[in-house]
Amino acid sequence: MFLSRMFGRKPAAETAEATVPTGAPTGAPVSGPVDVAAPLAGRLIDIGEVPDPVFAGRVLGDGIAIDPDGAVLHAPFDGRVTGLHEGRHAINLRAANGTEVLIHIGIDTVGLHGHGFHLHVAEGAQVGRGAPLVTFEPDVIRPKARSMVVLMIVTNGESWSLRDLREPGPVGIGEICCRLAPVDEATDASPLSASLPMTVPATRAPAETAIVRRIAEIRDPFGLHARPAGVVADHAKKSPVPITVSLGGRQADARSAVSLMVLGAHCGDLLTIEAQGQDGAAAVDAIVAFLGTPTAAGEDRPAAEEHQAAPVAVNASPLPFGEPVSLRGVTAAPGQAVGHTLRLVREDLAFAATAADPAAETAALEQALVATRARIAALIAELGDEGERGRHGGKQAEILGAHLSFLDDPFLKAAADRLIASGKSAPFAWKAAVDEQITALRGLGNRVLAERATDLEDIQRRVLLQLLGRTEERLRLGDRTVLIADDLLPSQFAELELDRVAGICLAASGPTSHVAILAASRGIPAVVAIGPDALRVQDGQAVIIDAGKADVWINPPSDSITSVERAITVRRARLAEARAAAGADCRTTDGVRIEVVANLGSLADAGRAMANGAEGCGLLRSEFLFLDRTEAPDEDEQYREYQAITTALEGRPTIIRTLDAGADKDVPYIHLPADENPALGLRGIRTSLWQPEILRTQVRAILRVEPFGTCRILLPMIATLADFRTVKTVIEAERIALGRETPIEVGVMVEVPSAALTAKRFAREVDFFSVGTNDLTQYALAMDRCNPRLAQQLDPFHPAVLRLIADAAEGAATHGRWIGVCGNLASYPIAAPLLIGLGVTELSAGPEAIPEIKAAVRKLIMPDCIAVAKAALDLDDGEAVRSLLATHWPEL
Repeated sequence: MFLSRMFGRKPAAETAEATVPTGAPTGAPVSGPVDVAAPLAGRLIDIGEVPDPVFAGRVLGDGIAIDPDGAVLHAPFDGRVTGLHEGRHAINLRAANGTEVLIHIGIDTVGLHGHGFHLHVAEGAQVGRGAPLVTFEPDVIRPKARSMVVLMIVTNGESWSLRDLREPGPVGIGEICCRLAPVDEATDASPLSASLPMTVPATRAPAETAIVRRIAEIRDPFGLHARPAGVVADHAKKSPVPITVSLGGRQADARSAVSLMVLGAHCGDLLTIEAQGQDGAAAVDAIVAFLGTPTAAGEDRPAAEEHQAAPVAVNASPLPFGEPVSLRGVTAAPGQAVGHTLRLVREDLAFAATAADPAAETAALEQALVATRARIAALIAELGDEGERGRHGGKQAEILGAHLSFLDDPFLKAAADRLIASGKSAPFAWKAAVDEQITALRGLGNRVLAERATDLEDIQRRVLLQLLGRTEERLRLGDRTVLIADDLLPSQFAELELDRVAGICLAASGPTSHVAILAASRGIPAVVAIGPDALRVQDGQAVIIDAGKADVWINPPSDSITSVERAITVRRARLAEARAAAGADCRTTDGVRIEVVANLGSLADAGRAMANGAEGCGLLRSEFLFLDRTEAPDEDEQYREYQAITTALEGRPTIIRTLDAGADKDVPYIHLPADENPALGLRGIRTSLWQPEILRTQVRAILRVEPFGTCRILLPMIATLADFRTVKTVIEAERIALGRETPIEVGVMVEVPSAALTAKRFAREVDFFSVGTNDLTQYALAMDRCNPRLAQQLDPFHPAVLRLIADAAEGAATHGRWIGVCGNLASYPIAAPLLIGLGVTELSAGPEAIPEIKAAVRKLIMPDCIAVAKAALDLDDGEAVRSLLATHWPEL
C-alpha cells in the first residue's frame, strides 16, 4: 500500500485520518458577505499580538488568530481548496464570494517539512463548512515551533475585508468569529483577484517590449513560504506596473503571496523577476535585494547567461536556433554522446470534473486499473524476453513491478471512490487522489522520496489514459536523438526506441530518480536538474553531452563534434574488447591480484554481474528487501532472497550489508524520529541498534545461507569500536543459537572519517574493510550528497578523501586485513590505479562497469600506481588529481 509504505499509515478503511471530505458547498455562488466559523477551538487573539512581524504587521493581509486547544483544523466556510503548501502546515481556501484566505498552522512550522501534519483534502477539493482539513500533532510541533497560533489571512484584501470581528477571548469550534465582505458592499461584481489562478502559464512580453529582468536566489532555508512571500508581495504592490516571478516554467503574480507560495520555490532555487517596463525597476530591485542575488556558485548553475543586472529585451521563449549555448546540470548517467535535439512535451489531459452516475464511474475506474495492470505486466514480460532488450531490462522490470503495487494500493482507490461518490468523474477522482500523495511525498523534505513522486505521476497518467480511451503515441525518433524534457516518466522511457536515443537532458528530475537509474542501466548518458533553459532549446540542433562532467553544448563547433565522436568510437571498441575478456581473473601487468566484484541490489543484478565477469559480490544492498512495503521482511523471506543471490553467483563470495536505513533511505514502518540533520542522526547501524529485532532477524537469515562461509556480513555507518563490538555480540549470539560452529566473517564500512582514522584499532577485531566513498566524501567535505547544488563540488577524487582511504588501508595492513572500495569511485576505470596505489585490493563496481575495470587493472604496474597515488595526496583538489591520472594513463 503506497501510503502505508511511505508514511506508515493505515489504509482508509482502518482510520478516520485517511478521510478526504469533499462535500460540495451548498447554495449558488455569491458576491456578498460570508460568515466565518472558528476552524478550531481556542482563544481568539488580536493578530497584532502574533509573535511574527510579517503576520502581526499584516504584510500578508488582515486576518484572525487563534491560540488552539484542538488538533484538527476544520473548514471555516464553504469553499474550494486552491492551494496546499508542501509542508502541509498551510492551506488556501476560496470562499463562494471569491475571497481568498490562507490558513497557517503555527509560526516557523515550515521547517518541520510536513512532520506532524496530516492532510484530509486534496488541491481542488470542494469542502463544506466544518469539514476536517488538516490534523496536526501539537506534541511533535510545539518543541520546534515558535508558536502554535493558527492564523487565517485574507490574501486578496484589496477587494475583500474582515467585518464584525469577534472580541478576543475563548471561542468554540464552529462559532462565528467574523464575516468576509466586499470592500464596497454595493459592488456585485466578483473581484478580479478572485478569478486569478494560483499560478499561470509562463508567458513573455513580445520581442519588441523591453522589460526589467533580474535573477534572485532563494536564501531562506525553508524556501518561499508565507513570510518571505508576504514581503515580496508587499514590494510588488508598490510597483506602478505588474511584476511576475517565474520558476521552472511556472509564473506567479508577485502581488499575490499565495500565488508566490504555490510556485514551490526552495532554498537555492533561482527565480526570474520581471516587470513590464522600467517603471517597475525599483520594486524588482527591492525584491532581489530581499531574496538575494545568486552567489558565485549559483552563477555556474543553469541559466547563467540570464544573470544580467541591466534591463534587457526579452525575446520569445525558445533560444535562438543555431546559436551556441552551454548548459550544466547534474550527472545522472555517465558517458558522452553526439546527436540532435528533440523536445518531449507531455500533453495535458482534459476531462470533465463531475459525472451523473457514480456507479458507472466506479466501474470505469476499476476497468482502467485492470487494463493498466495488464499493460504493465505485459511490459515486464517483454523486458524478460531473451535478447538485447531482456539483458538490459532488469532495472526497468523492477521499477514497473513497484508500479503494479501502486495500482493495488487500497488508500488511493478508497480516496478516489469517495470523490466519485460525491459526484466527481472517475478521471477527476483518480487524479485528485494521486495528486494528494504526490504533494505529500514532495513535502517530506526527502529528496529521494520526492523523486519517487514521478512514479506516482506515471501511474496516474497511465490510468487516466485508459479512462479517456487514449494511448500515448510512441515518439518517432531519428538516429542519435538527444531527448530534452522537463522530466521523463518510467513509462515514457519504456516506450522509447532506445537504440535511437543518444542521450537524455532533463530540466528537472534528480541523480537518484528512476529515470536516472534506467538511463545508467542502458548506458545512455543523462544530465538532469539543468533548469528551465533546457526547455527553451529548439528541435533539430546539434548537441554534445559530456554527462560525466554534467555539461551540455548546443550547436558546438564542428571540430568538437568530430573529437567527441572519435572518442566515443574508441571507447566502444575498447568496451567490446573488455567484455570479451571479462571472465578471466584480474591481475596487474606485474602479477598483483586485484579482485573485481559487483555491487548488487537484486537477484536480477546478480545475473548481469555474472555475465560481465564479476568475481563475486562486494556489496549486496539489503535495502531492496525493506523498501516499498508496510512491514519488515521476515527471516524466511530474507533467507530465500539471500540464498537465491548466492546460488546465482555460483558459490562466489557474497558480502551482505545489513540494513542501511535512515537519511535518504526512508523506511517508514521503522518509525525513525524526526532529525534536524538525518545524515548525522539514526542511520545505518545506528538504526539497527535502535531496532535490534530487525538486526537479529537479518543476521539469522544470513547465517542460514549455504554453503556456510560463502556469505560475509558488512556493517554500515560504523563510527566507533563500541558500535562494532555491540553488533558482533549480537552476531555471535545468533550464530551459536543456530548451531554454526565457525564464526562468520564480519567487516565494516569505512564511510565515517573516524573509522578511517582509527582503522589500525579496528583491524585488530574486524575481518575486512570496505570503503563507501559516497558517504566518506560527504562527511569528509561536509557536503550533503543529496544536494544537487553541491554535486559538482562533492568530489571523491579530492585529496582529503584519498588521505582517509590511505589511512584506512594502512591501518588494515598492520593486522593483515584486506580492504576494498564499494562506493561509486570504484566504478571509474581512471580511479583504479589510484585506489590500488593506496593499498586497495578489491574493487566493487556496478555490473556494467566490471569489464572496463578489469581491462584497466590489467594495464597497470604496481610501482607506478603507488608513486602516482602518493603524489595525488599532495595535490590541491580533485581536478588536479584527475589531470595527474590522465597524464599517466590517457587510455583510461
